[in-house]
Amino acid sequence: MTSWAEFEQQAPELAGVVGGLMAAHKHKVMATLRKDGSPRVSGTETEIKEGQLWMGSMPGAVKALDLRRDPRMALHVTSPDPDQDKPDDWAGDAKLAGRAEEITDPETLARFEMPGDGPYLFRVDLSEVVWTRVQGDELVMDIWHEGKGVRQVRRK
Repeated sequence: MTSWAEFEQQAPELAGVVGGLMAAHKHKVMATLRKDGSPRVSGTETEIKEGQLWMGSMPGAVKALDLRRDPRMALHVTSPDPDQDKPDDWAGDAKLAGRAEEITDPETLARFEMPGDGPYLFRVDLSEVVWTRVQGDELVMDIWHEGKGVRQVRRK
């Protein structure tokens, strides 16, 4: 798995765009796996700090319980709808996938101002990042996979 800092080293341009989209939109949609293996989507907030991608969760939140049981997750960073007359002006959206590791270290929790027995803190290690946007009459996706670098896919 790859930290945010390692992703930035491997794909600096893509990391810059995706990091900007993430910073511009406070709320994201996260997918986790329920106990029976079916998907669950939940709202979440993220922060890039100390070269890592972090997520917090309120005490007892089912998304946190999902991640404690199965750390696989995906994150969708949405953006405002594109102007129908100027689709090229759309910043696009981003999708990230990886694993979330619960952090219980009291020192780290204190740095994030999270009390010990209350909310959950997760660090996300990445396996895939995708930026999707429109250019002319094409849908353009820059896709990074851990260990494979970035490739671009265009669809009409």
